[in-house]
Amino acid sequence: MMRIAILGATSQIARDLIVSFSAEEKQHLHLFARRPDEVAKWLASAGLSGRYPVDDFSEFAKQKFDAVINFVGVGNPAQAVAIGNSIFDVTLRFDELVLDYLKTHTACRYLFLSSGAAYGSGFNEPATRDTPAVVAINNLAPHEWYGVAKLHAECRHRAHPELHIIDIRVFNYFTRTQDIDARFLITDILRAIRDKTVLKTSADYIVRDFLHPSDFYGLVRGLLAAPPANAAVDCYSRAPIDKPTLLAAMQEQFGLRYEITEATVGVNATGSKPHYYSLNTRAADFGYQPGLTSLDGVLIEAREVLLLASESVGV
Repeated sequence: MMRIAILGATSQIARDLIVSFSAEEKQHLHLFARRPDEVAKWLASAGLSGRYPVDDFSEFAKQKFDAVINFVGVGNPAQAVAIGNSIFDVTLRFDELVLDYLKTHTACRYLFLSSGAAYGSGFNEPATRDTPAVVAINNLAPHEWYGVAKLHAECRHRAHPELHIIDIRVFNYFTRTQDIDARFLITDILRAIRDKTVLKTSADYIVRDFLHPSDFYGLVRGLLAAPPANAAVDCYSRAPIDKPTLLAAMQEQFGLRYEITEATVGVNATGSKPHYYSLNTRAADFGYQPGLTSLDGVLIEAREVLLLASESVGV
C-alpha cells in the first residue's frame, strides 16, 4: 500500500483526486490543510467521513510517506489577483516544507502542482518541448507573479536531481465541482445558461485544453507507478478546443445565448493567452494516455453542473 500525503486538501482539484482515489484500496491518503475542519466537513458531505486522517501542516513532518502531492496555491483568477505578491511566500513556504522532508526521506516521491503559466504570459503559440520560459525581468507585471512563483519552484526542483520530483503543469481544468462563480470563460458560459442570460464575450480567438478529472487521475497514477524521476510534465487532453467551437457546442447542447462584444470581458489574472495549451506530450513517457477531448470533458461535467443547478431551484 502506498502512503500519500495530500497538501492543500481544500483545493478543488485535490478534492476531485481524493474522490478518484477513494474508489481503490491500494493507496492510503493523509490529508493536510490550513483549515482541517473544513476538509473533515467536506469528507462527510462526500460520503467519505472517517475514511482518511486530516491534520494541519504541523503534523506533516512527523509521518512517513511514499509520496507527497502539493496542491497549495490558488485555482481561481480572482484569487490570484487578491493574493497579490504573497503568492511568492506561500509557494516557497510549502515547497520548502516538502523539500526539507525529502532530505530525510529520499525515497519519497514529490508531485508539485505547477502551471502552464510557468512558461510566461505569452502563448501566441502553444507550448512545446522546446518552448523557453520567458520572464520580463526588467518590467515584471503583477499578472506574471503567479507564473514566476511556479517557475521558481520548478527551478528549485531541477537543482535537486537526486530527488524524485515531478512538476505537473496544469493549463485548464474543468470539473462539475468547479466554483461556478469563478471568473473563467467556461464558468461565465455556465452562469449564462443557468440564469438564462446572454453571455457577453470578446471576439478574441483563444484555444484551450480542458483536462477532465478522470484524466488528471490517470496522469497522477501513471506518475506514481513509473520509475522515479526528476522532471516536469504538461497536462493535456486528447484534443484542445477553440472558443468559437466551444460557444457553438454549448449553444447546441444547452441553449447558450451569447453576444460578441468589442470590450474585454473577464479576469486575466495571469495575462491574455491566445493559445494556452501544450503540445508537449512528455507525460506519455510515464504511461499517460488521455481518454477524453476537451469538448468531451466539458460536456460531461457541464451536464452535471446544470442538472445540480436546476435541482437546487426545484426545476
